[in-house]
Amino acid sequence: MRHSKSGRRLGRTTSHRIAMFRNMVTSFLTHEKIVTTDAKAKELRPIAEKMITLGKQGDLHAVRQAASYIRDKQTVTKLFSVIAPRFKERPGGYTRIVKLGIRPGDTAEMSLIELVEEEMKTKTAKKPGKSAPAKAAAKPVEAPAEAVATQESPAAEAAGAEEAVAEKE
Repeated sequence: MRHSKSGRRLGRTTSHRIAMFRNMVTSFLTHEKIVTTDAKAKELRPIAEKMITLGKQGDLHAVRQAASYIRDKQTVTKLFSVIAPRFKERPGGYTRIVKLGIRPGDTAEMSLIELVEEEMKTKTAKKPGKSAPAKAAAKPVEAPAEAVATQESPAAEAAGAEEAVAEKE
């Protein structure tokens, strides 16, 4: 029984699992996002966040600790010079896991794990029950610039009509 044993085994031996996560952290920090299975992404998240926390510390001891786990020296340099300063003010939660669906070959649940960006784009709230028709979602055809410039807006036409009435009085 595995009572109080944390972590997923993922069907691998301990040495294989450790090597796999070292490679995954290196790839993740190099590319800043990777696509993997859901279980691996959930296990990768705490390791990657510990590496970013080491990057935020920035001292020699932290560099050596990160270099002992990350396999590429250029990635360690990127962690300390590019990634860690980006999250200087953030107290944690540097990664995001986005579920992508299932993999066709073996129906494994796939996920995208990526670094959280500083500026979040907020989604516009849709009103429930109202959906846009498919034709409205299509990209509208733009009129030539000359035609747009010669046409007056309804507001401009109304203002012109008011001025004409004011002149007659």
